[in-house]
Amino acid sequence: MRSRREDYSESTRSALVDSAVKLFTKRGYTGTSLDEIARRARVTKGALYHHFSGKQALFEAAFDAVESQVHGKLDKILRGDEPPWERALRGLREFIASCLDPAYQRIAIHEAPVVMGWQRWREAEDRYSFGLIRSSLEDLIAAGEIDHVNVEITARLLFGALLSAATEIANSAEPEKVGSQIEDGIVHLLHLVRRRPE
Repeated sequence: MRSRREDYSESTRSALVDSAVKLFTKRGYTGTSLDEIARRARVTKGALYHHFSGKQALFEAAFDAVESQVHGKLDKILRGDEPPWERALRGLREFIASCLDPAYQRIAIHEAPVVMGWQRWREAEDRYSFGLIRSSLEDLIAAGEIDHVNVEITARLLFGALLSAATEIANSAEPEKVGSQIEDGIVHLLHLVRRRPE
């Protein structure tokens, strides 16, 4: 059983991460101070430093929180009871919807490559997204929806396309319109590789 102190510590950390997500979304990394994050979370700066070594560590926790939320939704869809083809299309739509979310756009797409460095950001995206894409491809092949392909290479190609799509949506003056166009384009490409009934 957790102690009251452990519960308080966890609630303090959660408040800090929640505060960081909101402020980084609104003002970006450079426009947000640790003082503001602590004040919004209603904790002392000392409490903040008890949980995080600095601003970058807190940003990475905010990034993980945003990515975990998106990953959780996608994982639930892709492991659902529907046939693999329908799960893949629903997963794509959910990913596009996530790209329209201001927190995901600002933290995961705009800020993270700069704050974390491109290599670390790419590794983190790999950790969150690549496994889902690979397992979805494996399900589609097992169900006979697409031909046997090199799963690793094909998943990498799709992963790159989806990262590019996310960037296009986040950088667009009309993200909903661009998101819809990207969804249509990817669905069209998926239909091109779908096996036809014999």
